[in-house]
Amino acid sequence: GMEVPHTTTDSEVSSLPVIDSGNEESKSLQEKAPVRFGWVTGVMIRCMLNIWGVILFLRLSWIISEAGIMLTSVIILMSATVTSVTALSISAIATNGRVISGGAYFMISRSLGPEIGGPIGVVFSFANALACALNTVGFAEVVVKLMMEFGIVMVDEINDIRIVGVITVTILLLISLAGMEWESKTQILFFIVLMVSFSNYLVGTIIPPSPEKQAQGIFGYHSEIFLANLKPDWRLGNNFFQTFAIFFPSAIGILSGANISGDLKDPATAIPKGTLMAIFWTTVSYLGISFTLGSCVIRDASGNISDALTGNITDGCVGCNLGWNFTECTLSKSCQYGLANDSKVLGQISGFYYLITAGVFAASLSSALGFLVSAPKVFQCLCRDKIYPYIGFFAKGYGKNDEPLRAYILCYVIAVAFILIGKLDTIAGLISNFFLCSYSLINFSCFHASITNSPGWRPSFHYYSKWTALFGAVISVVLMFLLTWWAALITFSIIFFLFGYVNYTKPKVNWGSSVQAGTYNMALSYSVSLSGVEDHVKNFRPQCLVLTGPPNQRPALVDFVASFTKHISLMICGDIIMVSHSVLLQMENKNLLVKWMNKRKVRSFYTPLSADGLRAGARNLLQASGLGKLKPNTLVLGFKSNWRESSPESIEDYINTIYTLPPSVVTVEDISDKGDSDQIKTVFQSDQGKKTIDVYWIADDGGLTLLVPYLLTRRKLWRSSKVRVFIVGDEQNMDERRKENLTSVLLFSSLLSLSRFLDSVAPFRLWDEQQEGTLAQEFRENAPCKISDKQFEAFRLKVGVCAAVCVYSYVMLSFYVVLTVKCSYEPSHFALYMAWLDTLTCGLHCPAVLIRGNQQNVLTFYCQ
Repeated sequence: GMEVPHTTTDSEVSSLPVIDSGNEESKSLQEKAPVRFGWVTGVMIRCMLNIWGVILFLRLSWIISEAGIMLTSVIILMSATVTSVTALSISAIATNGRVISGGAYFMISRSLGPEIGGPIGVVFSFANALACALNTVGFAEVVVKLMMEFGIVMVDEINDIRIVGVITVTILLLISLAGMEWESKTQILFFIVLMVSFSNYLVGTIIPPSPEKQAQGIFGYHSEIFLANLKPDWRLGNNFFQTFAIFFPSAIGILSGANISGDLKDPATAIPKGTLMAIFWTTVSYLGISFTLGSCVIRDASGNISDALTGNITDGCVGCNLGWNFTECTLSKSCQYGLANDSKVLGQISGFYYLITAGVFAASLSSALGFLVSAPKVFQCLCRDKIYPYIGFFAKGYGKNDEPLRAYILCYVIAVAFILIGKLDTIAGLISNFFLCSYSLINFSCFHASITNSPGWRPSFHYYSKWTALFGAVISVVLMFLLTWWAALITFSIIFFLFGYVNYTKPKVNWGSSVQAGTYNMALSYSVSLSGVEDHVKNFRPQCLVLTGPPNQRPALVDFVASFTKHISLMICGDIIMVSHSVLLQMENKNLLVKWMNKRKVRSFYTPLSADGLRAGARNLLQASGLGKLKPNTLVLGFKSNWRESSPESIEDYINTIYTLPPSVVTVEDISDKGDSDQIKTVFQSDQGKKTIDVYWIADDGGLTLLVPYLLTRRKLWRSSKVRVFIVGDEQNMDERRKENLTSVLLFSSLLSLSRFLDSVAPFRLWDEQQEGTLAQEFRENAPCKISDKQFEAFRLKVGVCAAVCVYSYVMLSFYVVLTVKCSYEPSHFALYMAWLDTLTCGLHCPAVLIRGNQQNVLTFYCQ
């Protein structure tokens, strides 16, 4: 349900996204005066009218004949158990905020979210339309048999039921469209008619039966009849679960009270009290009729007065102890009367036959009308939530009461389609399946909401248990498969398909569902338990803090890191905001940037942080970001390509960020597309085909240089790529021709590298050796950041060989280059170091990544 605090003010409540009321009566009451129903008229009588339906009058006698009194009692009590447990769950959900329309759909969707709520909304709407068809067919069946008694037949029995059913549901539709303001006033009238019908039946069981009634198998209370009817007598291949499936729709009216919770004086008291009392009294009535009917009527009777016993009793004689002989019709299976053969038994046994007919009319028409009204309202509620496409057409409401006329027509079409089946038993089996599915999800909603310990779950109804709710959910699913396994499979297939669709499209709704609370609980629980697990080389994951700034400014950097962290390890996009910039503005953009990453399907967190400089910000982010063991162990940053134009302080800050922070460092050549357009496609989003990733593993720094390319090749886009690893070899084992080729390559590439290196560092040279001793010392003191000739010569020799070995060896054939960075550094050498990095990657036509490990072993190669 809607998770609304119970102390909410009127103004706050009115701002909630409340859907239109589930029936006309509540609308008219809200407009005229603030009249509210109590638990008797609002819930109990409403539920009892929907529970007492055509099954009671037309099928209970047949169920008794098939299952016997004992198993019929078990069927009734099983149904009562399922509905009672569900009623407790409904009471809990309905009192955890406001539930006005949509019944089970509204409750489940607001509790479990759109993924489960959407599918059950479709199924529940369909089930209500079927329930309308069931009651209409029951009414038509009685009318047709009444017509046959007077000799009126239009076509034949089954087609007459179809014709009368369609006419009836059409009239009901017109009544619904005309307005239902009189509906609540007729509730009491219907209830009185039913009470009179039951009284009429009970009086009839006491009145001594006439010979005509005895010929129909009705004898009044007899212990022999009771004992004979106690055990089952399965016929035509029927069994316990088939009879249960036909009986269960008699218990589907329990949601009537919860559907109008907005029109109740005190929903917290009225819904549980009214619903449970309705279940109790209807169960008592069903059990009472089962025992009395089973004590008064035999299974088979001919209806012929001439079958009265006149001669001696013969062995195997049917009904002889009661003074009748129905053996002939029993053996020929041509008996027309008795529990097993006649659906009009309740009318025949009662004091006045047509009062029972009036009861059937009252029960069937009130239920059919109720379901015909509720099905469109539920579907309208679903359509307005915009979970599924193409159904928004049915959301439109008309008139002052916002009537869903289009949904009415749809419900009418579905009802007519099932009325044309014309068989009550078939429709009953399907309805049992759909309503059991709804009840299962209602109970599961209550269980899930309870077990997540969300602060928003605080129903004012406390007499429920999460374990009884779980029991109700499980038993409902079990019964679905025991009743009609193929229908259950179809129902679950539809639900899983609809679930998959919503899960894929992720509609923009936020109902504060218990699934969200459950996700938080799981994340919190696993994060805490992970803190107690010691690190092991087998489980190492590169958990990356990526200094992206605003992620949409460097999409290629984001895509590259996401390529090897998605579904594998942690990624945090860090945005270090210099104090001079507007921190407040950046914080406001946080949600937009997170949405940008979600739309790009990048699995990353975004963490902005204000700091005085890059190094300080990176250090603070490394220390503060993450949770427990979910903390960054790898720092990723783009290459500072504008280092020649930057101030010495900013370059030193950049280099110190790499060299003085403890984690492994990955520096990526600046390949990001500039600009902040919505979604820029980068090279890392396309299929790489059969390209090559070249890895130059110059020094063993723990294995991160090898691990990152391997993780990339596990991705679909990189699956066909090959990884080539270049390591420092033994010159003595190389044959002469290869040694000559390599020497020529090294010589050529060294010259190119050295030339670029000299050009890069020239503006930063001190040229102190060209000065005299004292002057040279002054030069060094006045320009401490400049490169002395001694420092330059010590560094220069490394450049050519490193660059040649790392870069120009087959580099033009590769798509992507990974280099181990292993070079000593002193703070005064920032220009030398940047020039060296620049030289390493100059002239490449592919992305390059420079990795500096921290000597922590990250490959299972090191694992014993």
